[in-house]
Amino acid sequence: MNKLNFSIAYESYDQLEELNTADQSLCIQAKDALNTSYSPYSNFKVATAVRLSDGVVVSGSNQENLAYPSGLCAERVALFTIGAAYPDAIIESMAITAHTENFKIEQPITCCGACLQVMAEFERKQKKEIEVLFYCLGGRILKVKGIKSLMPFVFVEDRLIG
Repeated sequence: MNKLNFSIAYESYDQLEELNTADQSLCIQAKDALNTSYSPYSNFKVATAVRLSDGVVVSGSNQENLAYPSGLCAERVALFTIGAAYPDAIIESMAITAHTENFKIEQPITCCGACLQVMAEFERKQKKEIEVLFYCLGGRILKVKGIKSLMPFVFVEDRLIG
């Protein structure tokens, strides 16, 4: 048996103003996208803004459904929109944030495993890592380069590609 460890590198910022202008703008656009969240059941709004290499920003927000498994997370809403509308686009970075009236969110929220797997597929497709900003409104921001930093054992099987 071998006992192994891994670690990730990430940046932590105490406030939005510490980020460069482009990252600040992306976080603000993610915050604005919270207004499009359809979350009447959980009352937990999640939104993302995704910057493409040509400067275009695509936003997404969580979309719930009374039949819970039928809803979709903000990250996948934005990424699938990009896949359909901008199939050859290169994703540079994305900012993710959340808000609820039910309690104070004190730390940046992170992606679910399904969203991470979709993000990993976009990285594989574009052969370039995606920078991810997890933005806690009015608080800390975490910045990670590459999805494997968040999900080191991402599902990959190159023999499935024709």
